[in-house]
Amino acid sequence: FVFVSGQVDWDGDSRVRHATLEGQAEGAIRHLLTVLNEAGSSLEDVLQLRVYVRGELADSMSQVAPALARHFGAVRPAMTGIGVSSLASRDTLIEIEALAKLRGHP
Repeated sequence: FVFVSGQVDWDGDSRVRHATLEGQAEGAIRHLLTVLNEAGSSLEDVLQLRVYVRGELADSMSQVAPALARHFGAVRPAMTGIGVSSLASRDTLIEIEALAKLRGHP
């Protein structure tokens, strides 16, 4: 298994790259993809996602869902969405963590 801690939309200096929730979701998913590839896994191998969103989750899913659909396509891992009052920095709006299997394992 590959356990991926929370991925956010930060640059190399730990600064948020996008101001919008959808932009940050895209960035967090791209970071997740990088980690999975380096570990010998992929988005198709993700079994579970936890998506932490600043504020009320119901108010945010219409912005987050399109990014998830674009990247995951027909893959539908178990997902839990959690609304939180704060994340790693004041500007961070979303954090995504995952559990995946290694590529080629049942």
